[in-house]
Amino acid sequence: MTRVVIGIDTSCYTTSVAAVTVEGQVLASCRKLLPVKLGERGLRQSDAVFIHVRQLPERFEELKPYIEGCEIAAVCVSRRPRDEESSYMPVFHAGDAQGRGLAAMLGVPCFATTHQRGHVAAARVESGVEEGDLLAVHLSGGTTEILALRGDELTLLGGTLDLHAGQVVDRTGVALGLPFPAGPHLEALAVKGQSEARLTMTTRDGGLNCHFSGAETQIQRWIAGGTLPREDIAREVYDLLARTVARMVCAGAQRTGIRQALIAGGVSSSALFRELVTERIHKKDRDFRVCFGRPEYSGDNAVGVALVGAQKYRESLC
Repeated sequence: MTRVVIGIDTSCYTTSVAAVTVEGQVLASCRKLLPVKLGERGLRQSDAVFIHVRQLPERFEELKPYIEGCEIAAVCVSRRPRDEESSYMPVFHAGDAQGRGLAAMLGVPCFATTHQRGHVAAARVESGVEEGDLLAVHLSGGTTEILALRGDELTLLGGTLDLHAGQVVDRTGVALGLPFPAGPHLEALAVKGQSEARLTMTTRDGGLNCHFSGAETQIQRWIAGGTLPREDIAREVYDLLARTVARMVCAGAQRTGIRQALIAGGVSSSALFRELVTERIHKKDRDFRVCFGRPEYSGDNAVGVALVGAQKYRESLC
């Protein structure tokens, strides 16, 4: 009988459950975005928790046919956003509570990880990343960070000092009348536009840290004044993000000596962003290895959480 690990992730954007074998083979990923009204830029945490409670049973029902005849060996949940003890968001209580309850009823272990580690683990699937040390870049609506991953140790190197990359995308998209989350819709505009690096890239500490608030203010001025076509505004956003992330990756490589980067998070699911940031990094260092997760595993999902759980389960048997 196939033994599986169930992963649960309840982020600010998506309700997710997934199943992998204890050996680490992905069997299924079931997720649903949290509904956000047109014109709004997100949800209050209390509203998001309520929606997760409502949407989680539906995700388990969706997952059930994929694991018929399997034995659930363990459950793994994302308990907080990042590894730091001070990292906290109420939304993760929804998944944690259901995961612990499910594990208790089944009499199996319930492992805990973080949303960020889940992103990195999911992005590794079929990414082409090599074994060994890597730079992990996490870009989303709630995180913009570059970390060094050596073995199982994640060390923060830098990140945004104000707005996150995903916030710039979403705030631009909502101001342009696009649905939230705005990434796919803004990218569709951007591929039709032209950019001239009009937005100033602002970095500090040798490029490891960045600011986006000044650029976002300029974007809002363009939109309010109608001084640039919508397509060009969208393209300028992706151009700015690519230039900034490329600078951060090159700075991280210089600081650590690591020769490969794995770029994860919802922003990295954009094909345009992938093309632009890879081009920028390779202009500076042709031999540096740039890897991305599969698009379906780049946004919020529980696959990485389940994979972390499978690893913890295997380690528990030793």
